[in-house]
Amino acid sequence: MSQHLYACVHAAEFPSQALLRLRPDLQALPVAVLEGRAPLEQVCSMNRHARLRGAATGMTRLEAEALASQNEGLRLLPRSLESEAAARAVLLECAASFSPRIEEARQGTACATVLDITGTERLFGPPQALAERLRNALKAASFRVSIAVSANFHTARMLAAASRGIIVIGAAEEATALAGLPVALLEIPDDRAETLAIWGIRTLGELAALPEVDLIARLGQSASGWRNLARGAHAHTFQPIEAAFSLREFCEFETPVEQMDSLLFVGARMIDSLALRAATRAMSLATVAVDLALEGKRAHRLTIRPALPSIDRKFLLKLLQLEIAANPPPAAVLSLTLTAEAGQSSKVQLGLFAPQTPEPSRLDVTIARLKAIAGEGRVGSPVLEDTHRAGSFRMTAFTALNPAEEEKD
Repeated sequence: MSQHLYACVHAAEFPSQALLRLRPDLQALPVAVLEGRAPLEQVCSMNRHARLRGAATGMTRLEAEALASQNEGLRLLPRSLESEAAARAVLLECAASFSPRIEEARQGTACATVLDITGTERLFGPPQALAERLRNALKAASFRVSIAVSANFHTARMLAAASRGIIVIGAAEEATALAGLPVALLEIPDDRAETLAIWGIRTLGELAALPEVDLIARLGQSASGWRNLARGAHAHTFQPIEAAFSLREFCEFETPVEQMDSLLFVGARMIDSLALRAATRAMSLATVAVDLALEGKRAHRLTIRPALPSIDRKFLLKLLQLEIAANPPPAAVLSLTLTAEAGQSSKVQLGLFAPQTPEPSRLDVTIARLKAIAGEGRVGSPVLEDTHRAGSFRMTAFTALNPAEEEKD
């Protein structure tokens, strides 16, 4: 059997990444995320721009507001657990395309996952190539991550948390790679960490050099595990999770949105993400449900049903624009959720002398515009009702069939 090999994906400051992933207008600004009950909120996460402006974890709301008054452009956003859950599902989905065996290794506000990449060389090449492809896939999903590859589970986890970019550790090099890292990565209890500080032990290399028997005699049996972690030799039983596939995107606004242009700006980024995720599985978007949470605890639901499944982002965005224009929300929007159902895209082979048929996307846009003019229930396909009344029919949504499906019928 080949040697076990693990790749850890570490997304630092995940609360801020989850909020900014679908907001490209805020990604270039300094942003700090607050959590807790008012008025005792504290800064729990921030992006790099905010850290350079002086923001720090644990800063109170008053201190953050004072810093925002000194630094023009610093934005303070409330933490959104629902946004983090949706972003975590997307991250796991991207990771699952490289390995079906994934284990979560959360660390504070960071989102970390460890992939068992044993035996994937024939699919993705050497570990360095796999790590680069994995990082590019996550970058396309708007995640900023660091990746570490090692034969030891905990070594990959600690190196990914302490480094930036990509790092690949060769066999029997774990202790050397961990030697310069701080002891705080081991999450040792405060009383034991204080004892190590008194001894002058501040790095993992210094801890690994201590005699095991004497260390256990003074700090207890747990010290043996800390020493093995510092040496990169601690064993681990892999506990994989099942990464579910669901095409869902969620965005919560810091202030109620009333203008449709602002809503479509965020909706365009969400549709891009849904189309990209569906395309990676050779699928298309058959339907897209649009759920808007409104002021006053009201809800507004819209549905986009193209005649044929599609991943044309401009086309889907146009359908979203026409649907919102035909059925505008009655109040300001607090959050936007897009949930899509995947379908197989169809390809039609035209005859050499057959007349050209309209593209399905043009037909969908035309039908949506007709609905805005004539009304929702007055455009579609007429279907006769099973009744004795002559001329009784109802209107159903228009759907296009593939030639193969028509032959079956």
